[in-house]
Amino acid sequence: MSAMDGFLSWLFGLIAMIVPGFGVSEPPAWNGYVEADYVYLAAPGAGTITAMSAREGEVIEAGAMVFTLDDGQQRTALDGALAQVAAAQANVDNLSTGSRDAELDVIRASLARARADLELTRQQAERTGALLERGLAPQAQADQADANLASAQAQVDELEAQLRVAELPARNPQRIAAEASLAAAQANAEQARLALDDRIVAAPVDGLAARVYFSAGEFLGTGVPAVALLPDGALEVKFYLSQADRADFALGDQVAISCDRCREGLTATVDYFSPDPRFTPPVIYSREERDRLTFLVEAVLDEGSELLPGQPVTVSR
Repeated sequence: MSAMDGFLSWLFGLIAMIVPGFGVSEPPAWNGYVEADYVYLAAPGAGTITAMSAREGEVIEAGAMVFTLDDGQQRTALDGALAQVAAAQANVDNLSTGSRDAELDVIRASLARARADLELTRQQAERTGALLERGLAPQAQADQADANLASAQAQVDELEAQLRVAELPARNPQRIAAEASLAAAQANAEQARLALDDRIVAAPVDGLAARVYFSAGEFLGTGVPAVALLPDGALEVKFYLSQADRADFALGDQVAISCDRCREGLTATVDYFSPDPRFTPPVIYSREERDRLTFLVEAVLDEGSELLPGQPVTVSR
């Protein structure tokens, strides 16, 4: 060791004894801020708000009603759709069971009368035939009696055929068309029922009503958020790493979080890395400029952090 090296070693040792912490590097830390991953509650359709149950700062349980919209138009549409279902169902039932009982009774009554007329006509034809054999009736009269008998028999045959057709269910194509109409009416009714249900907006998860943007009586547009809900575990820390430090982190790593007047022991878990660097244009990726590359990192805060959205924090390993 040269005399100069020995002198420098002695000098640094002396300074370290006089100035505590001299020569000891601070652990790396990065500045960041807290951000909330809100759940924004909106309605699929526009309308006037009839009730708003959410109050800023209050906790809302999952499934609880948050706000409702006027539903007069949707109720009317549902009533009309249900009426169409009833009509289509009646048509299917009618085609499945044949004609109605009253229609069948009319055909049966006509058939009974035609059979009675046939029996009377048969008796008349038999008497005329007997008289013709004895020479007491002309041939023309006998021919007329036979013709009347044939006509009466044809009337009976026709009514019997009508009765058989009326008692049969509808043909397959007719039934298929009726059943398709019923299915379409049921689908329209279900759509109308869903549209009515959409007028009531409930909380999908437990959370804090962070912001309430509208009140009862105000008009809410389609898809416009009415309430911002902050679920449990929805706070995360965003910070930036240089391209050199980025290689030392991986998804799932736990980092320490500190801030002014925060309790000790706050932690967060890394769950996102930006795939693209920021701040340095890609056309000047020189050796000197590479140090300016930074990557956005997001880490979900563990429960019980009590931090607030927008609060600045310091992140360390």
